[in-house]
Amino acid sequence: MTATPQLKIPTFLLVLFLLWPSTGRAQTPTSSIYSDLRPARCRTIEVDRETGSSVQQCRGVGGYKLLVLDDDSRQSIDVIDAKGKKHELRFWEVVTLGFSTLGDRAEWRVNRRRGQIVPLALIVRVNAQEDAEHPERKTSYLAVARLQGDTVCVTHKIPAARDANQKAREAADASSTAPCLPNL
Repeated sequence: MTATPQLKIPTFLLVLFLLWPSTGRAQTPTSSIYSDLRPARCRTIEVDRETGSSVQQCRGVGGYKLLVLDDDSRQSIDVIDAKGKKHELRFWEVVTLGFSTLGDRAEWRVNRRRGQIVPLALIVRVNAQEDAEHPERKTSYLAVARLQGDTVCVTHKIPAARDANQKAREAADASSTAPCLPNL
């Protein structure tokens, strides 16, 4: 009768295998959920009759809400987190100084934890008028904002390109360690 050879695994490899973060646990992939930014789908909460500026509250996800700010033909977003704290994204200072409008929807990059939706980042299209000689020409950007950590801010400004949506999702998924964009 022949003896079967025994496999000897060094103790440190066994411990490493057991402690490895993804071992034995399914990782929840990051996915996208969309919310509407169109004025007809949001609620006007403030209008300044003298200047024409306005604020509309739009639905978000995971207990978050968005405030769409419109002032002097420029638009931006404030994020209201699940605890009710307001975070200004200041698109008109970090994405473009030109006249601007927002796209029709926001893309939320989310994880699901214990059955709850947890927003990680936000992607919003910003259409800017940056060519004074040709005001009809628009420059489109995807503004990426991190929603996790101590500072909620815009971390990336992705210019229009065939793969811009994919680049924006990749930037959003890595935004937790990205620096905030400075003012223009």
